[in-house]
Amino acid sequence: MKTTILLAYLTCTLSLYAQKEPIRIEGEAQGTTYHITYFDKKNRDLQPQIIKLLEEFDNSVSTYKPNSIISKINTNKPNVIVDKYFIRCFNKAKEVWKNTQGAFDPTVYPLVNAWGFGPGKKEKIEKEKIDSILQFVGFDLIELKGNKIIKKDPRVALDFNAFAQGYSVDVVSNFLLSKKITSFIVEIGGEVYAHGKKPNGDHWSIGVEKPIDNKTSSNPLKAIVKLENLAIATSGNYRRFIIEDGIKYAHHIDPKTGYPTKNNLLSASVFSKECISSDANATGILVMGLDKAKLFLNQHPELQAYLIYSDENGNYKIYETSAVKSIVSEVKEE
Repeated sequence: MKTTILLAYLTCTLSLYAQKEPIRIEGEAQGTTYHITYFDKKNRDLQPQIIKLLEEFDNSVSTYKPNSIISKINTNKPNVIVDKYFIRCFNKAKEVWKNTQGAFDPTVYPLVNAWGFGPGKKEKIEKEKIDSILQFVGFDLIELKGNKIIKKDPRVALDFNAFAQGYSVDVVSNFLLSKKITSFIVEIGGEVYAHGKKPNGDHWSIGVEKPIDNKTSSNPLKAIVKLENLAIATSGNYRRFIIEDGIKYAHHIDPKTGYPTKNNLLSASVFSKECISSDANATGILVMGLDKAKLFLNQHPELQAYLIYSDENGNYKIYETSAVKSIVSEVKEE
């Protein structure tokens, strides 16, 4: 589960629309929560349809559901036919895997489980164990042919959790657009897409947290972001981690080493037109570390980023791409 992004809804007058208040719906999905706000001239309650949509999504790509498509593939059930959700996730994962030179790799699933960050039981970590798992980690060991998955090694297993929530944001957003709703914000597990502006002309606003180690509650805000037809996803090393023998291990696993990443990059917020891209690339960037991330972002102008890292004295520092400066404002320290 990635960092929580706090939604900062602003009060507005709605003289342009028939309803006097926005429609707000919230609930639970994918082991996390969702919050959706939209303005609809027909004043429709779309939550039942959205719930059904998210259930269909989970039945495809949730590793926490033993009968989902991805779980059946991971356990080598015969003749598994993949659906549109799985295909979209697989193809996007392959694209980001290539672009990040393997920093993002959904075949780390056995390592995620071994370290205790997945549905499986945590194992005793030894170099020999990691080396043995690394033999069947690599996105070049699996391919999609038509609507079936082909593995070069049956031990290969997939984990789309690093970007599935971002994709589910896109799924819900596209559903709202299909209903001719053009002013909305969708947040699932901290990943966000906002479309249009509010009827009074205000932008949708969300907050990015300070990267303070905290597993259970929200952190103070580091920045406020204005969104319009834009997605943001944040990956951080401060929400999901374990501590063993006084050493902190974050949940982002480096596919090349088999160990949790260790660098001075604390939080990566990535902006793009689709939340699936923001989510996957935020994970890859956090694994890369700051220096490689800067080079990567220079090569991919379709992605914008707001990165929080620590200097040698442990102080917060910011790296942001040029287009981000106009939509992000720092929260002043009290």
